[in-house]
Amino acid sequence: MEKNHKRSMRQHCALKHGILKEFLAEFLGTFVLVLFGCGSVAQTVLSRNTLGEPLTIHIGFSVGLMMAAYVAGGVSGGHVNPAVSLAMVILGKLKIWKFPFYVIAQFLGAFAGAAAVFGIYYDAFMDFTSGILSVTGINATGHIFASYPARHLSVLGGFIDQVVGTGMLVLCILAIIDGGNIGAPKGVEPLAIGLIIMAIGVSMGLNCGYPLNPARDLGPRLFTALAGWGMEVFSTGEYWWWIPVAGPMVGGVLAAIIYYLLIELHHQRHDEPENDVISVLDQLELSV
Repeated sequence: MEKNHKRSMRQHCALKHGILKEFLAEFLGTFVLVLFGCGSVAQTVLSRNTLGEPLTIHIGFSVGLMMAAYVAGGVSGGHVNPAVSLAMVILGKLKIWKFPFYVIAQFLGAFAGAAAVFGIYYDAFMDFTSGILSVTGINATGHIFASYPARHLSVLGGFIDQVVGTGMLVLCILAIIDGGNIGAPKGVEPLAIGLIIMAIGVSMGLNCGYPLNPARDLGPRLFTALAGWGMEVFSTGEYWWWIPVAGPMVGGVLAAIIYYLLIELHHQRHDEPENDVISVLDQLELSV
């Protein structure tokens, strides 16, 4: 009886179209990432560092990404990042027509995650800010949701920071999921990916945090603009907002190309002798 009920529920509720399943998975995965990540920042800032510190924020984002990958990985691959999705398109691991659906889902998931953090900590926000939500000043709270540059950081420096940081994220993800490389044991990949964020956080977080994800940064930033922080979230830092959007996309593409040319292209094929080295030009000549 119970089995029949479950089968009936599956038949009536299960989505028939694969892209809708992947859309919902990316939405939920990104929601989880932002809820844990931005939530850890909110707890640190709103408690005035009594219930958090930089290390707890690193842990929040690392575990958040790990759990996001566990939530969405089996359905959509658990990209939860447009830069990762674009890299997969470049490498032929994601069909290009699916890319817009993934990106929209990721932005909506990040927006919803930011809204959830604000809702959970609404009373704390009002107490901390006396009802005045701002990006700058002693009681600034905009940085809970999105990245802003440190005083020493130039626009060019910020762009390079995001290209390199996201490049390392994507490069290491490709290594972890590469079956032709050492890889990670099945089911452990999300844990390894979470550790990448921890490594980036403790080594490349000084300049602007480590957004590394257009959806994770722009989605919550848009939420703050609508929730009371105003357009200051876009104008602060010499209109900084586009850096954590464009930089990660460039970094993701470069990482995909570099990993393919330096690592994946040289994997030993099972049908080739171990010492048989055939250049790309030779392959082209043979095909002609």
